[in-house]
Amino acid sequence: MSHTIGIRQAQKLKTRQAFLDAALRLLENQSLSSLGLREVTRAVGVAPTAFYRHFADLAELGVALVEETLGSLHGLIAEILADTGDSEVRIDRTVDLIARHVREQPAHFRFIARERHGGVGPVREAIASQLHGFTEEVTAALAREPVSEGWSEEDLRMLAGVYVEHMVMTASAFLSAHEAGESGEPGSRAEPDEEQIARTARDRLRLVSLGRRHWVARDPGHRPS
Repeated sequence: MSHTIGIRQAQKLKTRQAFLDAALRLLENQSLSSLGLREVTRAVGVAPTAFYRHFADLAELGVALVEETLGSLHGLIAEILADTGDSEVRIDRTVDLIARHVREQPAHFRFIARERHGGVGPVREAIASQLHGFTEEVTAALAREPVSEGWSEEDLRMLAGVYVEHMVMTASAFLSAHEAGESGEPGSRAEPDEEQIARTARDRLRLVSLGRRHWVARDPGHRPS
């Protein structure tokens, strides 16, 4: 009996993943708000009613795609934040890892880039929640570093937010370069290539790192005039 249940559960998970994969393919050239449920079920080869055994609606499917895409990056964040004792090594590793992940999963990053400010509220909120989680992880890691001695939690969180936004911006730039390279259109050559993007990303991180060493915290009682 338990063997039969195990087979059914495995089949259910397989079908659920098929919905996610099909939706991701369909979303390469459209937004989630314009995607039809019948498009997804047709791509999977099942009746529309089968969809509701896995998701309440397309918004829930979108949230699952967010979790699949960004949830897997927590390991990447940990790898980037691993102490090396050398800021240049960390900078190089950060940019290289972002470039690699975008290259390996362009459809996932395209989905996040499009839906971060898209028209499906639960998906926007899920993306914001994941990015907030990244910021908290980076904040905790920065707090453990000697150079952060004397920093307030507010300032550490602000710096962490800068790093996370930089990662998002760099991923978006790598994605644009990847898509331009795939299109092969004459105008695509005007887009920066990966080497240029990586160089700019490293320089920006060096600038943030330099500013961090010279940061003077605000007086908590100070109010801008």
